[in-house]
Amino acid sequence: MNKENKSSECCDKKYFFKRHHHYNHGGSGAIYCLGVIGALFYFLQGATTFGLVMLGIGKAFIWPALLLFKVLTLLQI
Repeated sequence: MNKENKSSECCDKKYFFKRHHHYNHGGSGAIYCLGVIGALFYFLQGATTFGLVMLGIGKAFIWPALLLFKVLTLLQI
C-alpha cells in the first residue's frame, strides 16, 4: 500500500505542475528597475534632508509604475 500512495503522490505532483503554467517575463522587470534607478537619480539630486531623501525614494518606486499605467491606458492594451 505504501508504494501505491507514493506513486499517487508522484502523479499528483506531476499533474499539478503540468496544470499550472509559469512563464518568466524578465524583460519587464529589467525595464522597471532601470526606471527606478533613473528616478532615484532624478529625485535625490536636490535632497538635502532625511525627509526629502525618503520622499525621493518613495517617488522613485511609484513613478515608473504610474508612467507605465498611463502609457498602457493611452495605448488601450
